[in-house]
Amino acid sequence: MSSDPEAEIRASVGAHADLGPGYEDAVAEGLVERIGAEIDKRIDARLAQTGPVQASTAQADSVQAGPGAPAAAGDPAGYPAYQGYQGYLGPVLPPGYQLGPPPVRPSPVGARNVATTVTALGSMAMGVAATAIVSHTGNVGGQGFIILLIWVAIAIINVAYARRP
Repeated sequence: MSSDPEAEIRASVGAHADLGPGYEDAVAEGLVERIGAEIDKRIDARLAQTGPVQASTAQADSVQAGPGAPAAAGDPAGYPAYQGYQGYLGPVLPPGYQLGPPPVRPSPVGARNVATTVTALGSMAMGVAATAIVSHTGNVGGQGFIILLIWVAIAIINVAYARRP
């Protein structure tokens, strides 16, 4: 981890924003690994300053080193066979865990085509209904003009909707 932990956190948040929700667990695990490695580095530095801790009894040595494994001379107390900082390994997935492809989002073009189709069909249905209502009335003089006006208005609305950005 770099000397600026806030920059690391900002970078992880930026990676999460770039990769999307499908990689949320991997980004979080990578950040946890980096923070853990930084903590281990600080513990190693602090132990190096104070020197190795000497246990008072043989039983305490076996407890610190683990059952059946004596602690080596250079190992810090409480860390049996500690390998030291291995370097940043990136967001590592646990064994057996496979991350599938990110979720596929519907294309905005397809959604717009569906909306345009629904608008066109809906306006056609409204035009047919309005034509039926106007032609059913008894006034013969202006029926043709009103029906023409209805369909011109529907055409203008559909063209304006289809040409919008």
